[in-house]
Amino acid sequence: MVEVAKKRVLLLTTTTGYQTRAFVEAAERMGLEVAFGSDRCHVLDDPWQDGALALHFEDAVGSAWTIVEYARTHPVSAIVALGDRPTPTAARACRALGLAHHPPEATEVCRDKYRSRERLRDAGLRVPAFSRFPLTADPRNIFPTGKHSVGFPCVLKPLALSGSRGVIRADDPEDAVRAFERIRTLLRSPEVGVLREETSNSIQVEAYVEGDEIAIEALVEDGRLHALAIFDKPEPLVGPFFEETIYVTPSRLAPEAQRNIIETLERAVRALGLWHGPLHAEMRLTAEGPWVMEVAARPIGGLCARALRFRLPSQKEEISLEEVLLRLALRMDLSGLEREPRAAGVMMIPIPEAGVYEETLGVEEARATPGVDSIEITAKAKQKLVPLPEGASYLGFIFARTETPEQVERALCEAHGKLRFVVSAAIPVVR
Repeated sequence: MVEVAKKRVLLLTTTTGYQTRAFVEAAERMGLEVAFGSDRCHVLDDPWQDGALALHFEDAVGSAWTIVEYARTHPVSAIVALGDRPTPTAARACRALGLAHHPPEATEVCRDKYRSRERLRDAGLRVPAFSRFPLTADPRNIFPTGKHSVGFPCVLKPLALSGSRGVIRADDPEDAVRAFERIRTLLRSPEVGVLREETSNSIQVEAYVEGDEIAIEALVEDGRLHALAIFDKPEPLVGPFFEETIYVTPSRLAPEAQRNIIETLERAVRALGLWHGPLHAEMRLTAEGPWVMEVAARPIGGLCARALRFRLPSQKEEISLEEVLLRLALRMDLSGLEREPRAAGVMMIPIPEAGVYEETLGVEEARATPGVDSIEITAKAKQKLVPLPEGASYLGFIFARTETPEQVERALCEAHGKLRFVVSAAIPVVR
């Protein structure tokens, strides 16, 4: 057992899903005690029986104070935020408790696509031309009249939702009007409205950037960037919606292109003021070089982290990304950390159509595909399926691990081709 056996880590999370379980499992392997902070419910008395602190993530200052009060009687050695919403709370609590984390201001900027674009643009980084409009604006007074300055094609998006949710490409004024109204309906839905996010009061319009898209998983340690993996996204992301499906690492880009990506990300880290913690970034690659599309002060979401395994000289076995991030939060030694030598990847199984999920056929046949590590179907029977741009989930995940990125991509696609999804029509609600 490692030296941190009696230390307590506080996980801030909005769900009890698979990402939370992965962090709990990593903490248990390290001999850590785990506590939870969540905004899941403030009325019932601990309905999940996990002792979670009741927090309001839209009130980062108040939630941080609740954590500080808790820490007076339950000392906390590290705080780790899962997902975007808890990051400002975690940052403020860490600052008050003297724990390592990104600065609160940096986490807040990263959660606002308009403010982050401003910061990156002012630092001289390539970002799309952008503007924002109030949710109450009439799109017919914006696009057909030429009042938006980014031209066509353009991309409309919410300021804070993640996972390409609400992101729509428009090729002409009529497309843009429809996209604006569709995003407005999403932001006014009860599911989003209950989050009480100030960023939900605006819609951003950006110039569309042509080019291949990549993702970077990294960490920042005392202001120094450490890139953990560059993921190729081999499927074209050209719209009208931008559903991510396949991530493969190591990247097949030329070494010089990869150096340019890392150098660009280092500049973005400085511009945003990130200091200590996880980082997930998205870029588009053009002949001019990398364009920064997003830098988030959080790790990759969902089960996707399973595509990453790492080696440390002090450890006999490979460790997960979750363990890496716990060690980072605890300021444990990460010297010599490197990704496993094999190629790896994940497919986020897209929702084929709206309806009610019944079952997935062919799973065992797909699991037998050479190179496939595992398949996790996360959709539950009778769950309502909502595709992008309104949807916020996938049917599940396929993981592959083999000798080359090409083999990984082929294994993911072959396995997906063997799956058959049974979806029934949703029964309309009569009001």
